[in-house]
Amino acid sequence: MEKIKVGVVGVGYLGQHHARIYSELKDVELVGVVDTDIDRAKEIAKKFKTQAFSSHKELIGKVKAVSIVAPTSLHHAIAKDFLEAGIDVMLEKPITVTVEEADDLIAVADRNSLIFQVGHLERFNSAVMKMVEMTTTPKFIECNRLSPFPDRSTDVDVVLDLMIHDIDIILSLVQSPVKSISAVGIAVISQNVDIANARMEFESGCVANITSSRISLKKERKIRLFQPDTYISLNYQDQEIYAYHRIPNKKDPEGKPDITGGKVKVVKEEPLKAELAAFAASVRDRSRPLVSGREGREALEVAMRVQKEIQSRSVI
Repeated sequence: MEKIKVGVVGVGYLGQHHARIYSELKDVELVGVVDTDIDRAKEIAKKFKTQAFSSHKELIGKVKAVSIVAPTSLHHAIAKDFLEAGIDVMLEKPITVTVEEADDLIAVADRNSLIFQVGHLERFNSAVMKMVEMTTTPKFIECNRLSPFPDRSTDVDVVLDLMIHDIDIILSLVQSPVKSISAVGIAVISQNVDIANARMEFESGCVANITSSRISLKKERKIRLFQPDTYISLNYQDQEIYAYHRIPNKKDPEGKPDITGGKVKVVKEEPLKAELAAFAASVRDRSRPLVSGREGREALEVAMRVQKEIQSRSVI
């Protein structure tokens, strides 16, 4: 089997791991890494035995597919260069700065019959994939995604930095249009919103409450889902999931129901490795990604509605 030639644009905090994983995948050849800091590019290239470049355009003509792990403000321009050159793209979240930019990239990818995947990492969390299988008619969802202030640069607010992960997961679970959103958020350390809460109501009747913070003293990644006769609790970090179900009381059908359940078996895997392996599979098989440009666009659109609600309250 001929190896898929790939490159990585941006080898900072997250991009270096894209390079690491591609160098480990058996059906992939890491052709090169790109960073505007050429010394950083050379450092990562040496580590993973590949070439270093200072411009993403140097990869065009050398690769079949590419991961773009650059600042969000550069996503549209860089991705469009590759898509117009006929190169499949894995673009880290958020997809773009605006919905219009996202629509443009989707149109170019469609026109050229290209694979266009967006990096919503949590979709490839083994526990999340199990939760999706177990979800039928969610009625209430609660998410908490809390972190200390990151050492890495943050060119976006907490809604696009952290909350968008949970927005994407919730949209995939509920499968219903968003009816209304109310939200509040404030800037504490940075110039952007650092902590936010959003309440989303769906046409199906489901309600989701999301809290995201990057000024917490501890790291927490949890989601709880309630649906008729079932409660599911998931810890993203530990890839652990617990589920409890109401069942009829066999001894007394008219009495108090029994509760059954506990820890659900999950085969743990590094989410980023699963995500990039899935991208490589889509490139090879020409199959639709689990998180295509359209899912990335939908998550961005909802996130921007949350931002708009926050701004309307003028509490920043």
